[in-house]
Amino acid sequence: MNIDFNKNSDGLVPAIIQDATTKNVLMLGYMNAAAFKKTKETKRVTFYSRTKKRLWTKGEESGNTLQLVNMQLDCDSDSLLISVHPNGPTCHKGTDTCWSEKNTSNYGFFSILEKTITERVANSDVEKSYVASLFDKGINKIAQKVGEEAVETVIEAMDTNDELFLYEAADLLFHYLMLLQAKGFTLKDIEAELISRQK
Repeated sequence: MNIDFNKNSDGLVPAIIQDATTKNVLMLGYMNAAAFKKTKETKRVTFYSRTKKRLWTKGEESGNTLQLVNMQLDCDSDSLLISVHPNGPTCHKGTDTCWSEKNTSNYGFFSILEKTITERVANSDVEKSYVASLFDKGINKIAQKVGEEAVETVIEAMDTNDELFLYEAADLLFHYLMLLQAKGFTLKDIEAELISRQK
């Protein structure tokens, strides 16, 4: 990895720290050649502290270390993206990130959909909301609906109409998310289960 430490007069390059699992950005630090070398050797992220004027391994006082997973150099060879497994909060103020955000998994639109389902169940009129009305009928009805959508998805999978297959697959996933919530679970629980099965 040919990092251009000489691009700036201080010999430092920005190091963006990202959680390897959640993909959330945790913090920004700076590295010089010595900090980069120590990080590679110890597998614990080390920065050059501009205030302390010395190398500083994250967590050397708090114990909240950053375990190195991977390092990537940007297209100009003057900044790093460092993937880590954080051991505790990253920010010195005790928060998960230096932007006071929770470091939780985000599944893009699926997380938005989970939140929408939760809100509809809690706040919607049963007569006006399909989600609220299905939850009002109970777990058996939700489970039955998932079964129906699964059968319809299988039928369309064996046909040649991709548009209908995607339509039914979307219906199946939507109802599956409702069933998860009805049972008190989320996609994060499914993720944890699948991760536990990795070999």
